[in-house]
Amino acid sequence: MFLHCFVTLRKGKTPRRPGPKKASNIEKDPVGVYCRIRPLGTEDEECCVEMISNSTIQLHAPDGLKANRNGEYKETQYSFKKVFGINTTQMELFEDVAKPLVEDLIHCKNGLLFTYGVTGSGKTYTMTGSPGDGGLLPRSLDMLFNSIGPFQAKRFVFKPDDKNGMEIQSQVDALLERQKRDSQPLVPKTPSSRQKADPEFADMISPEEACKSENVDDDCCYSIFVSYIEIYNNYIYDLLEDALYDPIRPKPPQSKILREDQNHNMYVAGCTEVEVKSTEEAFEVFWKGQKKRRIANTQLNRESSRSHSVFTVKLVQAPLDADGDHILQDKNQVNVSQLCLVDLAGSERTSRTKAEGSRLREAGNINQSLMTLRTCMEVLRENQMCGTNKMVPYRDSKVTHLFKNYFDGEGKVRMIVCVNPKADDYEETMLVMRFAEMTQEVEVARPIDRPICGLTPGRRHRNQAFKDELSRRLEERGGPINTDDPVPLNQLIESLPALPPCELMDPADDQTLPRMIEVLERRHRIRQMMSDQFNKTASAMKSMLQQFDGQLGAKETFIHDQQSKLSEKDKVIVNQRMEIERLEKKSKTLEYKVDILQKTTDMYEHDKRSLEQELDTRAQRLQRELSERRRMEQRMQGMVTDTKLKWEKECERRVNAKQLEMQNKLWVKDEKLKQLKAIVTESSSGCPPERPEKPERPSRERDCNIVQKRSASPSPLPTAPPVRPTHRRSHSAGGEKWVDHKPPSNLDLDTVMQPIIPNAIKVSTPNEKALSKCHKYVLRHQELASDGEIETKLIKGNVFKTRSGGQAVQFTDIETLKQEGPTAPSRKRRSGSAEGPAQMEDIENRVTKNTSNYC
Repeated sequence: MFLHCFVTLRKGKTPRRPGPKKASNIEKDPVGVYCRIRPLGTEDEECCVEMISNSTIQLHAPDGLKANRNGEYKETQYSFKKVFGINTTQMELFEDVAKPLVEDLIHCKNGLLFTYGVTGSGKTYTMTGSPGDGGLLPRSLDMLFNSIGPFQAKRFVFKPDDKNGMEIQSQVDALLERQKRDSQPLVPKTPSSRQKADPEFADMISPEEACKSENVDDDCCYSIFVSYIEIYNNYIYDLLEDALYDPIRPKPPQSKILREDQNHNMYVAGCTEVEVKSTEEAFEVFWKGQKKRRIANTQLNRESSRSHSVFTVKLVQAPLDADGDHILQDKNQVNVSQLCLVDLAGSERTSRTKAEGSRLREAGNINQSLMTLRTCMEVLRENQMCGTNKMVPYRDSKVTHLFKNYFDGEGKVRMIVCVNPKADDYEETMLVMRFAEMTQEVEVARPIDRPICGLTPGRRHRNQAFKDELSRRLEERGGPINTDDPVPLNQLIESLPALPPCELMDPADDQTLPRMIEVLERRHRIRQMMSDQFNKTASAMKSMLQQFDGQLGAKETFIHDQQSKLSEKDKVIVNQRMEIERLEKKSKTLEYKVDILQKTTDMYEHDKRSLEQELDTRAQRLQRELSERRRMEQRMQGMVTDTKLKWEKECERRVNAKQLEMQNKLWVKDEKLKQLKAIVTESSSGCPPERPEKPERPSRERDCNIVQKRSASPSPLPTAPPVRPTHRRSHSAGGEKWVDHKPPSNLDLDTVMQPIIPNAIKVSTPNEKALSKCHKYVLRHQELASDGEIETKLIKGNVFKTRSGGQAVQFTDIETLKQEGPTAPSRKRRSGSAEGPAQMEDIENRVTKNTSNYC
């Protein structure tokens, strides 16, 4: 018995195919997607979801939604593997969805079950349930413990190795671990703001609803480990981690990281794995972590989950040895399978939840992780349907990175889409339905069966039968010595020689003691003979039982092989029948598609003839328009010639008027010089000055002189030095790198001169990535000028970094490109002497102010 105590540690790993490359002939199954509809809150609430059949639902647009082009509301139907209505019980949902996953877990196959839907659609209720009506998680635990309860190993026989594997400890080490656990005081719990009573498991599931799996291998020992994590703001936190609470300096929980083990399976490093031995203990551990999960009150849900929770049930099993007494010390025979129950946080729109601050950040991270899950599903579907090999972005989110092994073929994947039928959630429900429809097209490799142990089955049963038979025969032959029953002891004493009288009456008596010694020696020899005979009989019986055991094992192995061959033949027949049915369905589908294609071809031929007729008609119309255009061009050339002659005469007239005006100005200056000369001459001779005769000038010339005097000394205008010189044309063609921002609303002008900028990154919308790579920035702005022509402005600036790490633009100057037609009417200007310079000064001032405003 003690030979099995001193055993070195053995490690067991999760079963996996030997290489990362998967064979092309691996059978695949689609992701199982189910739909559950929750009841409405009130009877008078508008409903937008209707259950058509047990596998189809139909969405109706609410009354307030805009109709489509035909003026009718669009109704869409979606199909699922099965649809559960508002009257579905938790037990019915468990029987169809979770029970097969628990049976696969017992047979060393992994499983993933997650709930998906809009916030407030009943995901947490489906997974956890309520007192008196337990959800999928407590029912899965109950079925698992009901199935393997009698075959569980003692606590601490299996121990996690912190590398996603398991170690087998000796009985002595396991006993020391149990004594250490019993002697440790309870760790003080961290105080929580939500004081909520822990529900008991007896209140979750009634005894009438308990179920178990019948196909359990009784030649193995089992142990169950559970872990509970949450993914909050794309960080992983351990909900079962016992941390000492410091009231003076409370420390935030430490996030965990994802790692890959030697079999390329993802796991959470440093996550707490608790070994549980009963359903009540497992549910108590779950509720301990549930109280630490982040829940908040929003406009749409009073207890809205703000994180994704993952409850992992890990089942470790190892076969018994040939005697059926102890665990087989072979690491290749230790199997670890796990079932992940995931409660995803609901997608939500901030415009409806009115989230702010931390709630807004949580909603953004939740929506981002769900979008990453959708993207991964789309890429997987595209790779499988189109034969591409695009990289799936698992690493963009912790949720997809953690479960990438399941989508690569490490177990079954099941998804429950929870739907709230109220009209307010119609648009969000539509997006969820599209994601569910797309997910059903993704196929996951079917998990492989575990290798069959080479030992004879039924070892535990035969060992127990041997012990019972041995006890019965020992009882028939006198049985073991029992202090409570003196009859077997008296029979054994009577079979030995009687003891002589041992009273010593005389100190010189030398016969009593020798007689006593002789009788005792005889009794000892008889006892030794009986013991040898018993050992020989036991050895003969044991060899006989081993021989019978070997013969029985050989027969059972033969029967098992024949049954395996028969089951394989049955599988082949079933697969062939399914293949025939599939080919028949495919043939019907192809015939239907051929009919549709023939009809489509006829429609296209008809459309082709119509389009050819329309093309001929338009070609004739185009010829007529071209001839009309030529006539119009000839007419316009005549008008241009007439207008040219007219403007030549007008320019000649204006030149003559300008010459006359300049002559008048020279005459005025000569008169002033003469008057000044006369005044100087008279002042030097001492005679009073005579008033010169006033030259007769027309009023028009006097007005011009007055304006000329005012414009000679203009009032100083406040001018500020420009940030950049206005003429920066040379920088446009320099070696610096530019961001060429051309809005999509700009028109392409077929002009000879075009703003061509080398070393430029052309964008329609500026972004931080493009700005970080360049030093200059130019914006092409088009507007309609006063003469009706399109004017293009190139607004240029410098790009520089801000203190916060972003990019900013400082505008420096503007270049204007304008196209004028030869027939465009010119704006009339007054011929006054001061209007031209004043107008130029005004334009310069406006350009300077506009430049400073852009800077």
